[in-house]
Amino acid sequence: MKNLSDLQKIERSTHKKFRRELWRPFVAGIQQYELIKPGDKIAVCISGGKDSMLMAKLMQQLHRYSEIPFEAVYMVMNPGYNEINFQKVVTNAAFLDIPIKVYDSDIFEVVSKTDRSPCYLCARMRRGFLYATAQKLGCNKIALGHHKSDVVETTLMGMLYGAQFQIMLPKLKSQNFEGMELIRPMYCISEEAIVAWKRYNNLSFIQCACPLSENCNIFDASGGSSTRQTVKALLSQLKKDNKDVEKSVFNSLQMLNLDTAIGYKLNGVEHSFLEGF
Repeated sequence: MKNLSDLQKIERSTHKKFRRELWRPFVAGIQQYELIKPGDKIAVCISGGKDSMLMAKLMQQLHRYSEIPFEAVYMVMNPGYNEINFQKVVTNAAFLDIPIKVYDSDIFEVVSKTDRSPCYLCARMRRGFLYATAQKLGCNKIALGHHKSDVVETTLMGMLYGAQFQIMLPKLKSQNFEGMELIRPMYCISEEAIVAWKRYNNLSFIQCACPLSENCNIFDASGGSSTRQTVKALLSQLKKDNKDVEKSVFNSLQMLNLDTAIGYKLNGVEHSFLEGF
């Protein structure tokens, strides 16, 4: 270890120090949900935060060791970051030896001119830009850095605030870009493990780069008060009595029992338990 460079130590930590927390669930998720197949060309989408940067590093190592032949393009979309945030992204990518390609857009500028659901509009525009750019590069998939904690939080947000039970799936087929898919390679990795990896390697990433937010600091901020932050706080409180509460919620999403469902929707058609009563 003494003769290893800082980069080598970081790379080693993902499959040695954090093998159980990062590498194993990363590989397990890819295999279980069949996220990568031979011949895939994947646009690994990097926002500059801890999640997407770690995903890029894991994908890079998988490409190095995997027997499955696939190609990866490390793509950074710059929606209008301020210079400090943008340089932080570029510097981190260079330090982690991730060969990024940067593509500029004016999404932040466009979103700043609307008063109606700016976050929703921003997310839609960013997703569309990523799909379109990846398709032009000859990719058939884009990879996003959503993790297990995102899955659990998003599900609970929908139930508690939206009166709906919807799960963030590990992969999706694009409805607007033919032949394109979205995959989430870190689906089985908890945010807690990502934070531990970041701290262990003394790394710093941008957290909230949205120009519309007044509650976010430049680096590693916790974010302002939001629905997601409220759900995070709720889960944190529940973990004091049951450290596996997030794991329990996640596992419950893996096998839904429709025999006990009052109703469900399939292919846009609503069904009731009364149909087979």
